[in-house]
Amino acid sequence: MNRRLYFVLPDVASAYQTFRDMLLARVNASNVHFLARSGINLGDLPEATVSERTDMFEGLGVGMVLGALLGLIAGALAVWIPPWPFTTPVPMDAIPICILLGSLAGGAWTSITATSIPDSKLESFQVEIAQGKVLMMVHVPYQRLSEIKELVTKTHPEINYGGAWPAEHVVFP
Repeated sequence: MNRRLYFVLPDVASAYQTFRDMLLARVNASNVHFLARSGINLGDLPEATVSERTDMFEGLGVGMVLGALLGLIAGALAVWIPPWPFTTPVPMDAIPICILLGSLAGGAWTSITATSIPDSKLESFQVEIAQGKVLMMVHVPYQRLSEIKELVTKTHPEINYGGAWPAEHVVFP
């Protein structure tokens, strides 16, 4: 599973140099993304994706659960309350269909809505980004976590290490 490392860079020139170092360390260019405040030109550096900048996936999960719950309620009401007299009752197959449709619709609506909400993992970096610094996010396998961290912190002492997500510690010994 990949981990996301966060580094706060002082400026765009440092971002170019660090990006070059990541490429020389054989980190794929599609695994390195940069985030800066609006108005700062990153040039040809890869910008952070929508899923990295926003709470899109968290919204997707919440929406799917809530949509499935509402689908269960709607399906149960459709089965147990007849629509009107003199009609055939709704079959029990309607409940799983309503759960599936509710889950899909709820997930889609909330993930689209959540793209306007900044990512909660980036809150600790907002002050530095507002000051004009650049945030670099690097996706690396767990085995290369310490290697990439040491490479960046040793070759660029001006860069602040901001942590990793999910956490760096090992859960089980």
